[in-house]
Amino acid sequence: MSPIQTGPQPTIEWVAEEFLHNARRGRRLVAVEGADPVASARLADELAAAIAARGSSVVRRSLGAVDESQLRTGLIDPFRAGALPGAEGDDTVLVADGEHLLDDAVRGVWHFTVWTLAGDELPHSGASVIVDVTDPDAPTRFYYDFCAIPSSVNRPGLH
Repeated sequence: MSPIQTGPQPTIEWVAEEFLHNARRGRRLVAVEGADPVASARLADELAAAIAARGSSVVRRSLGAVDESQLRTGLIDPFRAGALPGAEGDDTVLVADGEHLLDDAVRGVWHFTVWTLAGDELPHSGASVIVDVTDPDAPTRFYYDFCAIPSSVNRPGLH
């Protein structure tokens, strides 16, 4: 069996539908991160557009490198309070890309997370889905055997 998603539906649409199936209503948070920030931002743009095309209100933010405090006070808390510009509605999806969004301290704030593979790096074992963006015009969903990651680099709780 191939570790890459195949089928008639484009990967981004498939990921958008999976997210919306699992998080149907309310203020929902999606994080996109990867080794290549440009590729992650592009995928986040495409994912936000795919979610919006399915009728959800979407607000998009590109953060760069952030720490836990910056992320919580500058984005997460205002979003949850309905005070983030453009995200005032009660049924809104926030799609953010940046660095350190899947760090252990903040991984739990997200309803859905995407890790983008842009080369031979190991995937983040805490991500909801992994998307190979080596070919930016044809991203593919990638299934990884996390048991193959040495415990010295695996996420806590997954070894």
